[in-house]
Amino acid sequence: MTTTEFQVTGMTCSHCEQAVSGEVSQIAGVDHVEVSAATGRLVITSSEAVADEQVLAAVDEAGYTAVRG
Repeated sequence: MTTTEFQVTGMTCSHCEQAVSGEVSQIAGVDHVEVSAATGRLVITSSEAVADEQVLAAVDEAGYTAVRG
């Protein structure tokens, strides 16, 4: 298992969390996603390595920006 953390900007509510979680959860290999609008924290647990670019693209698709934290 691999755990990766990102910092997401622009989230303000639970709807934001759901949007990010929904997009990131679709990435192959992602097993679990934790998102907090309060801290801007996105933590991904995966069974295999997931490219940062895939996560950043998924967060962008949800309407937010992220950096690896």
